[in-house]
Amino acid sequence: MWRRASSTILRRFSTSVRRHPKDEGDWLYSSEWWGSSDDGHTVLRSTSGKGNGVVAVHAHPSSRPSKTDWSKMEKWLQRRYEEVHPRYDDGGNLKVLGYQWRVLRFNDVTRQSTVKVMAAYQENKPGSVYLMQQPHCLAVPYVKSMVSAGLTTLASCNYDIISTLQGKKNMHILCIGHGGGSLPLFLASKIQGAIVHVVEIDPLVISASIRAMGFPAFSFMTQSGDRASAKPDVINEVMWKGIHERLYLYEADAEEFINNSTNLYDMVFIDAYDGDDIFPHKLWDPDLPFLKALSTRLHPKHGTVVVNLHSDSDVLNHDGSFPSAAEQILPMGKYVSQVCRAYKDVLVGTGGSCEDKAGSGSGLAFTVAAPWTCNTSMVVCRGFGVDSEYINLDSVVSTLISKSLELEYVMDLPFSCLEYVKRGVVLVE
Repeated sequence: MWRRASSTILRRFSTSVRRHPKDEGDWLYSSEWWGSSDDGHTVLRSTSGKGNGVVAVHAHPSSRPSKTDWSKMEKWLQRRYEEVHPRYDDGGNLKVLGYQWRVLRFNDVTRQSTVKVMAAYQENKPGSVYLMQQPHCLAVPYVKSMVSAGLTTLASCNYDIISTLQGKKNMHILCIGHGGGSLPLFLASKIQGAIVHVVEIDPLVISASIRAMGFPAFSFMTQSGDRASAKPDVINEVMWKGIHERLYLYEADAEEFINNSTNLYDMVFIDAYDGDDIFPHKLWDPDLPFLKALSTRLHPKHGTVVVNLHSDSDVLNHDGSFPSAAEQILPMGKYVSQVCRAYKDVLVGTGGSCEDKAGSGSGLAFTVAAPWTCNTSMVVCRGFGVDSEYINLDSVVSTLISKSLELEYVMDLPFSCLEYVKRGVVLVE
């Protein structure tokens, strides 16, 4: 049922190296925030009414960027202030207070999200503090895996990703599960044509991301579908203009949101674990409404869904070994096979074709192992291999690797897509 890629293709491309911008979210900095909650200080703590237990945000000092680089950000903020409000003079000189890691935890154990924030203040308002999440910084490897595998797959479907990067064409993206908001913020900041809808069931998580993790407040939507704030304040405009207008953060149940939606999405990212670190049954059971509704909202030609799952014994490690005992006892572990098959069967069909749902084309599903963490990115795509009579694993891996190299170049990514699409690729049959 599960097939692994040959090592020949991987070795052929492993020598491809390019110079990347500095990656402030590189795993080598994980020691600064990976420790227990006692290593930092608590900036928010409250009990969820939506089954997530105790929701807390912990702050940890960040070593990057160093203080010598702060002046660059201050100059950027000043230029933005003058661009956004050229005739507005109210203490526009913004100074950097520092940078921190902010970690969202459920029940003081599960790390749900890690972001980097910059704190700034206005010179004539020394008591003011403004948080800006750093959109270019993805700290957790599985999030980089989701981005790399998802966008690389979409680019493999003859999708005009260059036009979306330049803002000449819109890419409609849905993120189910918000956390601190690093994934939707990264997508909106890197892809000028991205229109990103975010669905989060827990209002406390939304509040934590905005109040304590520097997510744009203007993105929050009311139950009626309008912006909670009719107009962003000056500082939000300075920090987020051009980005926050394309972010729409909804407090809603994912199933209800999909059922009531009329949008057609090019990409869907799903990362929705609860306070017990369990992926909700209703988000993957093929006999329940969610998957069937999602199928109708996914673009028929190239629609791509990426799901974060915990690894288990059904999927081998990228080196061919079996997972450790710790990996096998994760609550989600025993369901990984069922989840993958359910998504593939409903979204692209059991035979690998989505003709009955999309009218034409083909599709596939595969998993990729995320490095350093016990996570797997599952990708289900309509349209991959549309020009091929037969899809085999080596051709899939070869295409993904080729497209990943192109993608990281045109997007000027601070990390290598290749590192996140070559590990343990397994076709779901």
